[in-house]
Order: sequence, then structure tokens, then C-alpha cells
Amino acid sequence: MPLLTPAHLDRDFDYLVPPELDETARPGVRVRVRFAGRLVDGYLLSRHTGTDHPGKLVRLERVVSPERVLTPEILRLATTVAARYAGTRADVLRLAIPPRHARTENGEAARTGRRQPAGRAASATEAEAAAPVAVADSPGASVSELPDVPDGVEMSAWRRYRHGEAFITALTRRRGVRAAWQALPGENWARRLAELAAVVVAGGRSAVLMVPDQRDLDRVLAECEHLVGDSAVGLSAGLGPAARYRRWLAALRGTARVVVGTRAAVFAPVRELGLVAIWDDGDDTYAEPRAPYPHAREVAMLRAHDTGAAFIAAGYARTAEVQSVVENGWAHDLVADRAMVRAASARISAPGDSDMALERDPVARAVRIPGVAFAAARAALAAGEAVLVQVPRRGYVPALACGRCRTPARCRHCNGPLALPGAGSDGERDAPGPQSPTCRWCGRADAVFRCPVCGGRALRAVVIGAVRTAEELGRAFPGVPIRGSSGAEMLDTVPPGPQVVVATVGAEPLLDGGYGVGLLLDGWVLLSRADLRAAEDTLRRWLGAAALVKSEGRVIVMAEPALPTVQALVRWDPVGHAATELAQRTEVGFPPAVRMAAVDGTPDAIAEVLAAADLPDTVDVLGPVPLPGTERVPSAARSSAAETGEQIERVLLRAVRTDGQRLARALTTAQAIRSSHRSDSPLRVRIDPANI
Repeated sequence: MPLLTPAHLDRDFDYLVPPELDETARPGVRVRVRFAGRLVDGYLLSRHTGTDHPGKLVRLERVVSPERVLTPEILRLATTVAARYAGTRADVLRLAIPPRHARTENGEAARTGRRQPAGRAASATEAEAAAPVAVADSPGASVSELPDVPDGVEMSAWRRYRHGEAFITALTRRRGVRAAWQALPGENWARRLAELAAVVVAGGRSAVLMVPDQRDLDRVLAECEHLVGDSAVGLSAGLGPAARYRRWLAALRGTARVVVGTRAAVFAPVRELGLVAIWDDGDDTYAEPRAPYPHAREVAMLRAHDTGAAFIAAGYARTAEVQSVVENGWAHDLVADRAMVRAASARISAPGDSDMALERDPVARAVRIPGVAFAAARAALAAGEAVLVQVPRRGYVPALACGRCRTPARCRHCNGPLALPGAGSDGERDAPGPQSPTCRWCGRADAVFRCPVCGGRALRAVVIGAVRTAEELGRAFPGVPIRGSSGAEMLDTVPPGPQVVVATVGAEPLLDGGYGVGLLLDGWVLLSRADLRAAEDTLRRWLGAAALVKSEGRVIVMAEPALPTVQALVRWDPVGHAATELAQRTEVGFPPAVRMAAVDGTPDAIAEVLAAADLPDTVDVLGPVPLPGTERVPSAARSSAAETGEQIERVLLRAVRTDGQRLARALTTAQAIRSSHRSDSPLRVRIDPANI
């Protein structure tokens, strides 16, 4: 199969294997083939003695490596993902299989001795290692026939959740159980995931654990290494080519039985997959930014369904997508009783008079903290405890508006948002003072701003960033250490002791024993985003910060108490919030209740796709509408539109879930037709995009 970009060439091609390549040309190896007069990369899918091709076959040029990197399971998964997301197998395989690193491949083969020459039968030892372990799986099996739970697995921790012990037992019996796990506040979730992996490895199988970022990866990997030793490896984009390929080969060759990684780890070629786990699936890093734009959660569920492996979606919060598979019976709840939740969580409140309190108290207004929260923070610091302050944005003043009419301040050159940066290159300011607003897109300063609506020249802050917040808290709490955690300066942990930690959402550092008080500022900024998932994502951010506060502590959120999202936080009810969110999306026809495709491109490109696509009768065509300037689109589309003066537009295609595959096939066929006609108008097709 040549790795060809055009959609109409996404199919298998027959080549003649010359005698000199007979032994090395085995299914799954990388090859070089000649296509349309040029050499291209590809994979050998299968060998046959005959062909249906009526013409003359072109010879296989060479075998790049005898390493069989494309396993049958990954090929099936790539085919399924391409069909699900209206893409091509070539694009999926580029995401699934990293580029070859010859020195690493040859060095690992020489070191481990696991790479066997093509055509040689596996030895008895290798066959036994690759064979599945026989485990009793019948309800009447005696206890002695079942594998024991490995040492180090804290069953008492799992008994705090309904069906938690049954889930562990099912893993020991090699059953493909599927669950949505809501971790308790303060739970050592990294340890719990490592315990699940250890149970699977003890049964002779492998596990894939996915986390959003490198900080979580390091934490989970350390726990896995503690339980399973060198059988655990980490995979992430931050690794160099050699290190990444070395660890990927360890999974392929069976020396690594636990793979901990970010979104690309879902394609890890582990042997005898027994568990796929994903932590915090609502994080936007799980959405692949490259074609065909799959989501790691959906790929994980497809892989678990295909292989019969167990699946668990874990987190403090819950997405509507996970709630939908729970409600339709594909997965089941793994939650704690309400009494256990109340005992584990801090006391959470939302002051109803916060706005009036801020107006009365100038000090509280400066730090955007009402009196009750200010008093709680002072009491915690006096008791020697740390205070966590979560802010929605980093920087100094990341958003400005006209001081007279409140119109958002935009750059006169590129229409980007104006902001006040810090004085130093690292974003810190030695002292407050006036600065020229600077565009966050093009970097131009605008020293003579004039509002295009009312003509006003004064500017006001719409959102206060982490740097400015830390500066104001330093004045409010003199003598108290102020630590910041955001962006590139993210802290993993902070030492115990009285201090104020100002962190942006998702960058909250860990503290042994937990924080005494957590303050969640500017909740309206997160909730007021024009996004389908604004409420869901806000609750996820809040729960993540509140889980770091000790059970005897307090969490105070600065937001309207009557809002359903705030009430869900106060009650610590992520399941109820997800059920409500799913019901609301079902009522208005948004994913996951329906399948939706977003088609972005020039008007001509969109018209070509709609004309070529044989859409199901149930499909609703919404649009086209101009694509917002803040939306990211392929650079080719932007440059093409800039040359022709055309506006980039978007069309939404909505279909009932039962017609989701038909919609994807129709769009795949339409793209193939455009490709065969050599249409050069840029186009992007995404199925169920994270942002609509």
C-alpha cells in the first residue's frame, strides 16, 4: 500500500516481489515502490500467488527494513478510523507509526536479539511468550483457578467505588469490561491507573494508558515503573526521534507491556492488548490537529471494541460523550456513594453577594476576591496552609475593551485582540504602570487607540491575567510567598507551608497533603465562551482544581451561584451535569446525540463537495457561513483565499447517529472525486469536531 496523499488513491496496489526480496518482503514491513514514475514509501499488506490486475506488474523496488511495523491489529484500526473520520488510511498510518530511525532500530535489534530474520519460524520460547495465557473465565471457576491480584494493588481504595472490586476481578479474568470512572477528590488517580495496568500485565497482557500532557505522563509512568518495573515505557511528542522510536519498538517487540503516553499512544502496537485507559478525556489535547482529525477517546473505544480489550474513561469530570456510552449500555458507571463523596471533598461555596462585596471593598475589588474568600485565605495562611488561586488566563492583562462602550479592543492592522503584556521578556512586571496595548496576533503596538464604535480612547481590562493577579495578591498579603504556575513556567509541585499559588487553569501544581483553601476567580470568563463545550469544560477545570484542596479545606468559586454548572461543582456532581448536558445537546441536535461534519474551505470547494456527495436523506445542511477569524484553518486555505479574495466558509452537515457511517462514506467519496478531478481549492473535512 503506497502512502499517497490524494484521496482517490487510497486503495491497495499489486506489485511483483522479485526473488532477491522474497525472504524480507513480509506483511507489515516498510517498502519503497515506484508509482507514477517516482519512488514513494509504503507498507506491504499481504503476499499472494496470483493477482486480478490485467496489466503488467511493477517490481517492488526495495524493502526498507525487515521490521514488521504494521501489525494486523493496527491496520484494522487504521482502516476503521479512516472510515469513521472520512479520511485516508495513509493519513491515519502517519499518525500511528513514527518515522523510522535506522540506527535505533538496528541497535535495539542487536541489543535485545528479538528481531528474527523474515521467513524463520518462531522458536518454542517465542511462541510461548506470544501465546495468550489460559485463564478460567467461567462463572463457576474456582478461586484457585483465577490469577491473584498483584502485590501493590490497594483493593481498599477500589472498594470505595461501587463495582470497583468487581472491575478488578473482571480484569483478572481477562474480560473486556468497560467503565466510566469518576475519581474521588484527593484520589491518587495515577496510582489507581498503574494498578489497573499491573493487574492486566499479571494476566499476560498489555495496557495502554493515555494522559493529556507530559506532567501527567511522568506521574503515571513513575507509578507504573514502581509496580511493573521496566515493562512500562512513556511515549510523547516531546521525546526525540531516537528515544520515541526506541520505546515504540519496545512495545512492538513485546518487551514493553505498559505504554503511558499522550494521544498518539492510542496506536501503540502492544501485544495482547488487555486495557485501554484515558484520563480526563475532555482535555482538548486529545483532538488530533492533523487529518483526518480523530479524537483519541473515540479511537480508544474503537480499538477496545475491535480487540475485546477492557476500556476505562477516568477523570474528576465527565464528558457528554462518555455519558452517552454509559446511557446506551456500552460502558457502566464506576462511582462512589454520595456519603463517600461528601467525606472526601472540601466544602465548596459560591458567595451570592460577591459582586456587591467587591463594590464595597476597594482592596477586595483589586484582587477580585470578596470578603468571605479573603478571610478564608487569611485564616489558611495563618494556620500554615497554602492557598491555591485559579485564574482563567495567563499574562498581565490579556484582554482589553473600550472604557466607554465596552467594545472589545482590536488591532487596526489584523483585527486581533489587544492586550497589555508584562514589562519583562518573561512576562513579569516590576511595578504597575501604563503601557501601549499590543496585538496578541501580529505583535504591533497601538499607542493611539481609538474605539471604532464610539471614538473613545480609554481602555479597561476585561480579564486580569495570572501575572497581574499575583502582583495584586502580593500587595494584599505582604510577606507571604507568591508563586506562579502557567504556560512554560508550569510548576509540577510546590513545597508545604504558607504561600499563595496563582495558577492558570490546568497548570495547578500538586501539594502533599492538599491546599487549605482554593479560590476560583473570574468564573464568568470560562462560562461565557461562545463554545458548545463551555459549561462542560469549565466544570472540568474547576473540579481539577478543587480536587487538590484537602477534605477539611474550603473551595470558593467566584461565579453566579444559581448557574447549573456552579451548582454541579458545589454538589460535586459531574455525572448529573454530564447527563443534563447530553439531554440538552440531544434536544437541539448536537454531538454526541448526532453525527456532525464540519466542511471548511472556499465557496467553490464546498460547492464541489456538496455536489459530489450522495448524502443520506436525514442530513441537515447548515450554512455556509463565514468562518470566524479566530478559527484555525489550514495555511494553504488562508493563503489561497488571500490571493483570490475569497472568504473561508463553513458548512455543517448533521445526521442521525444511525446514518453516521453513510455520511462519512459520502464525504470520503466526494473528496476522492475532487482529488481525481485535480481540484486544487483547499478543503478540510472534520467529523464531530471538538469546536463547532
